[in-house]
Amino acid sequence: MEHLLVNLFHELALKGENRPLFLKKAKAHVKRALKGLEARLEAQWPMALLFRLPQGAWPEAAARLSATLGVETFAKVLRLPPDLKAIEAALAKALEGESFATFRVTAKRTDKTFPLTSPELERRLGAFIQERTGAKVRLKGAEREFVVRILPGAALLEVARHPGPGGLPPGVSGKVVALLSGGIDSPVAAYRLMRRGAEVVLVHFHPFPLLSGASREKARAIAERLARFQHRVRLHLVPFSEVQRRIILEAPKAYRVVLYRRYMLRLAEAVAKEEGALALVTGDSLGQVASQTLENLYVVNQAATLPVFRPLIGLDKGEIVKEAQKIGTYPISILPDEECCTLFAPKHPVTRAELSVVLDTEARLPTEELLELALKDREVALFTWPGRKALEEGASRAFIMEHGPA
Repeated sequence: MEHLLVNLFHELALKGENRPLFLKKAKAHVKRALKGLEARLEAQWPMALLFRLPQGAWPEAAARLSATLGVETFAKVLRLPPDLKAIEAALAKALEGESFATFRVTAKRTDKTFPLTSPELERRLGAFIQERTGAKVRLKGAEREFVVRILPGAALLEVARHPGPGGLPPGVSGKVVALLSGGIDSPVAAYRLMRRGAEVVLVHFHPFPLLSGASREKARAIAERLARFQHRVRLHLVPFSEVQRRIILEAPKAYRVVLYRRYMLRLAEAVAKEEGALALVTGDSLGQVASQTLENLYVVNQAATLPVFRPLIGLDKGEIVKEAQKIGTYPISILPDEECCTLFAPKHPVTRAELSVVLDTEARLPTEELLELALKDREVALFTWPGRKALEEGASRAFIMEHGPA
């Protein structure tokens, strides 16, 4: 058997009277991440969980926890008798084949009946390691750290520690609806809200059947990837071609994209009301493209009554690409597809839209009819990770599919 120690993100310790709720959500999220691995919870502390794993389960557990929000670090540990000789023997075995120039020892003594204080234990074990390796002690920036925890009836020795993604567990910060295009930016924006503890529902607008269903499949692939962080992700796939067709007939050519985006916000807000979400999320970055000038964002925002969060607003493209690569959505986002906003887009779109022109155009459009039509013909897909879980009741008029991991 192997043992796994999960340290929850330190930010949870800053919470006040609602800390128990945050910790309950974090622990449940970790347990779901380990689902199917026969992990058994052996002990828990306010900010840490100790699991026993079957032999050989560590690599898969480590891969899952590396994407589990709310986890600060996780470590493979040896559970030993609370005895100095036993700890030294385990350390000697762990040192076999290792090579490092500097190290430090961190001891955390919960059981105050242990005969050595934490500083005394650190000095004894540091001398033990130095004698066998010749490495130097360095308290800051050490190449290798050995962590020992003295608990009532047991000692834990970390033999391999890894960083988690940090953040807060899903659901502790309410629910939001994120507009998901086929590009690089919007998945990163959705992830950033997930990392702050919001449960994110995704909405993708596609031009099928006017064009192929490539963008729908791409949106599914991105949603499946994002499910690794949230574990359950609902994706609303909304046909947008009829809305676009009517806008093209009525709107000045330069205003098409601005009007597309206003109708997308209205549809996303309708989904948010169904889902009980309190805000919308977009991947806008100020000035990145014509539709994201301050004037255009102002005009687009007027179509929504819910708050619109733009977590990437101050980032440049390079920063966004780097984060997309980190979370694994970049290779999917760069695949070719046919996006709604690029369909029939003008060569010279307006960069300083006037609200009066937009409102005059929309007065000639059957807005309520178009919104109802798009929502009626949508699909809703549920993505779960790891493994499958029973479907929840979805939108009353939407066909629902479930997807597990690939």
